[in-house]
Amino acid sequence: MVVALVVTAILLIKVVPIFAETFSGFGADLLGFTLFVLGLLDTMRGSWVFLIFCVSAGLIAFRKARFRSEKFAYAVDGVMLKAPIVGLITYNSIIARFARTLSTTFSAGVPIGDALKSVAGAAGNRLYADAIMKVCEEVMAGIQLQQAIKNLNMFPTLLQQMAAIGEDFVALDKMLEKAATHYENAVDDSVNHLTSLLEPIIMSVLGVLVGGLLIAMYLPIFQLGNVV
Repeated sequence: MVVALVVTAILLIKVVPIFAETFSGFGADLLGFTLFVLGLLDTMRGSWVFLIFCVSAGLIAFRKARFRSEKFAYAVDGVMLKAPIVGLITYNSIIARFARTLSTTFSAGVPIGDALKSVAGAAGNRLYADAIMKVCEEVMAGIQLQQAIKNLNMFPTLLQQMAAIGEDFVALDKMLEKAATHYENAVDDSVNHLTSLLEPIIMSVLGVLVGGLLIAMYLPIFQLGNVV
């Protein structure tokens, strides 16, 4: 997408003005599409600094709002989990991070309560950070980890089952490691699938942008014979 924008900008800034000068001596009405492209060029010339400023200000404002407003941060994290395709990747990555971090800290001898607090800090999502802290509270109250996870209904069944097997056979760290590997592979597969879907879309967008500009510039030249 960045390549498409750069190529389009170069065509508008370097190539289109040359055609515009040529068209000015035609003495005939230009096509609507060509007029639209020329108007877009004039808009970019007059307001490209303003557009860059608006985009930069919007990104900075979004970042500051997410950092300062708890409600906004929770809303953004909730939307990320519900978004198509990206939501599944986000969910699997959170579960993978939960299982991997808990497995590593627990196998290093860190008490389960302290390990869960570390996991909450590494969740990367406010909703799941709060959920993990609730799991920590229930575990500290004497409830088994697999039951605490099950009570929240925010974690997959597979993770609950792996935690139950690990607690029953005193191999919680190993079972969590297996769960982490499973969900990490799921994230990799989803990202690869997303990439394969995006490639033709990106090529189509690039073709439409560049091809549209070329068509808008060359069609009047093809009609030059009618003017003559």
